Amino acid sequence: MDNVLRAAGMYVLLMIVLKIAGRRTLLEMTSFDFILLLIISEATQQALLGNDFSFTGAAITIITLIALDIIFSKIKGRFPKVELFIDGSPLILVEYGRPLEKRMSKAGISADDILSSARITQGLERMDQIKFAILEKNGKIAIIPAEDQES
Repeated sequence: MDNVLRAAGMYVLLMIVLKIAGRRTLLEMTSFDFILLLIISEATQQALLGNDFSFTGAAITIITLIALDIIFSKIKGRFPKVELFIDGSPLILVEYGRPLEKRMSKAGISADDILSSARITQGLERMDQIKFAILEKNGKIAIIPAEDQES
């Protein structure tokens, strides 16, 4: 029972901490983010298993984490407000070429991040070429180009 409680507690803690930390996805990780993830995973492993390094203890922990993930998925599917709280909603960061600084700051996204996404996905070079930049729930930045691209 100790393993189940440890796993449930760590799952909820990591969900809260990662929600607070922001929406950066694995594909957009820097080396620092990757190193941080490795350190967190090692600390999490120690907290989850404690002194029980048995196969059974690890199996119980893994099953608990997967069960919690399934339960949260079903809860989110049934209660849209819970999904909104856990996953958030898309956030407009640029509107008609004008960066919305407060939203960008709150989301931890810089103008360089937006322009990088605009270059990669749409071939755009300047903020005024962007009609909308939207931070999606999955952490990616969607770019909708402005109608007039020739300036």
